[in-house]
Amino acid sequence: MSSRLPFGLNFERHRPEAVELPQRPIRKGDKVRVLPARGDTTKGDQRLWQVRAIHRGEKVADVDLLGTDQPEQQSVAIENLVVVSEFRDTIHPGLVSTGKVTRGGDGPFHSVINGENYHVLKALTFTHRGKVDAIYIDPPYNTGAKDWKYNNDYVAGDDLYRHSKWLAMMERRLLIARELLNPADSVLVVTIDEKEYLRLGLLLEQLFPEARLTMVSSAINTGGVPRKGSFSRSTEYIYFAMFGDAKPIPQALPEDWNPVQTKNKFILRWRLMRRDGTNAQREDGPNSFYPVFIRQKGEHAVFDSVGDSYYGNDLSEIRPPSGCVAIWPKRKDGTLGTWQNGPAKLRNLIKDGYAKIGPWRGEETALYYLNQGERAKVERGQFPILGRAADGSLITDSSEQETVFVPSDLWRIPSHDAGNGGSRLLAGIIPGRKFPFPKSLYAVEDALRFFVANKPEAIILDFFSGSGTTAHAVMRLNRQDSGRRQCISVTNNEVAADEQKALRDQGLRPGDDDWEKWGICDYITKPRVQAAITGRTPDGQPIKGDYKFTDEFPMAEGFEENAEFFTLTYEAEKSVSHNLAYSRIAPLLWLRAGARGTRIDKLPSDGWAVATTYALLTDVDKATAFIRELAYVEAVRIAFIVTDDDRRFQAVAKRLRKGVEPVRLYESYLTNFGFTNEG
Repeated sequence: MSSRLPFGLNFERHRPEAVELPQRPIRKGDKVRVLPARGDTTKGDQRLWQVRAIHRGEKVADVDLLGTDQPEQQSVAIENLVVVSEFRDTIHPGLVSTGKVTRGGDGPFHSVINGENYHVLKALTFTHRGKVDAIYIDPPYNTGAKDWKYNNDYVAGDDLYRHSKWLAMMERRLLIARELLNPADSVLVVTIDEKEYLRLGLLLEQLFPEARLTMVSSAINTGGVPRKGSFSRSTEYIYFAMFGDAKPIPQALPEDWNPVQTKNKFILRWRLMRRDGTNAQREDGPNSFYPVFIRQKGEHAVFDSVGDSYYGNDLSEIRPPSGCVAIWPKRKDGTLGTWQNGPAKLRNLIKDGYAKIGPWRGEETALYYLNQGERAKVERGQFPILGRAADGSLITDSSEQETVFVPSDLWRIPSHDAGNGGSRLLAGIIPGRKFPFPKSLYAVEDALRFFVANKPEAIILDFFSGSGTTAHAVMRLNRQDSGRRQCISVTNNEVAADEQKALRDQGLRPGDDDWEKWGICDYITKPRVQAAITGRTPDGQPIKGDYKFTDEFPMAEGFEENAEFFTLTYEAEKSVSHNLAYSRIAPLLWLRAGARGTRIDKLPSDGWAVATTYALLTDVDKATAFIRELAYVEAVRIAFIVTDDDRRFQAVAKRLRKGVEPVRLYESYLTNFGFTNEG
């Protein structure tokens, strides 16, 4: 019996995994390492010490050696110490904003978080437990090259524990990711190559027995990469773990996806009726600013009538017909735009079946139409008409019937080529800044579309975000259907291995500004996300070229999106419980409430404050005024109440209006991390 092994994946857990935190201030009781002298490129002392005392005036700390029977002590300059966190240690995370870009009006913010992804995942258990609709990750492939670290050292190809270290690293993160996914309907997407795909598959089966697991083979380099003594490599693998009701949504896909399943070489492209890009403001086309009245009829929406051009300033004076809502060409940033056609032209398009209504969203329902080129395809018989939909729009054998399908598990799609859609595309967005093996933007976009096409407000997480491709792909998805999805991108600020020696030769260390500016997050991820939104490169020049495939438009147009950049911080428990770390906790409260609108960054002098989607009560004696104000702010969804007295918390919670979730601070925060950080 003792010689029997259970069926499944068996590997060493290699506890404890550890990470150095060079930007974390030294505190009494911290575990630290002693750094080698500046300019020294050796690995240095890897032993762990504990800070016994700090002499601030002398900028020196007394430290004791840990894990030894023979006591050893020394005094070290604080600048020569670095805090080390083992992955069984309790942390109390916070966030510091390092900038933002806003072009999306009142839409939600994408978040880019610079920090060790294991710790950021723990932080997200407080803000997003059970709320994430999709996770897309492209973890290190464990090639044996210097592509990832374990315990502050690169894992080499000749390391006997190379595979078990990789599995241990992945298991810890996937277990926390599981807590973030919505169990009723969500998907985990993981890309990998042949070096670890077998072990990854077994790991996913063991960690997520309730999930439906499938693997797709995807060609990312049609020419193949030659390998000595083996076949050229052109394919990698994509695992989809589907939870609850999640399943791929049939899509209207080009012939490239599966020639057997498509009858026509081309598909009809229904364009958004609201004008986007340049010359899209109301003043650019005042004659094309007018209301379109629609109403619900059973399970569908139908056109009622088209109003005349409106030149006034008070939209409320236009009263919709009974039972109808008025659709105006409002842009995502809240400004007024124009329709692609004048009112007379649109009436004819509706009559001929060349206009249609998107999924019902009241006054925010999207409208679509066929432009002249697409109408010509119908008129010359390229797309035979099968009938009309409930809204009067044409149904053809391509646009509504045969091209809507779920593809096979073999993807050989030109747009998924990692060269054109990845490296060369990235080079145009952030010229001169290299990132190894970025994913094709269109490959990520397509993989996500199958699961979030019907979720316009989905939350997508990528905790190996690298160059920021996932956030970029989510922006493209939003533009295609006026969605308000948001992406949380997590990456560390690791400097590439081949650059580290040169920086150390200059006397630099991790944590120095001149070191950190070359890190992945600050040098690649943040600039890429900002450039994608603004349409301008980091040096302020318009991005050259056009986006291709599903949605073709100039990259210089950018996106009507918002994004904010954060760095993870590590707070002292007493500072949190005594309300002294609020400014770093504030972004977490905002993220938990949906990451949109205003944020309460400082403790309110009046004892309470109300933001766009949440409210904060710091003085329970002011509860009456607080509750009175909340009655008039319908968008508020969470009320954070700071009190050590559970009875007073319950008394305030009972008085909140229906639909507002009460959260007790800091008890909720401390309990969450006291539980989450075990092990």
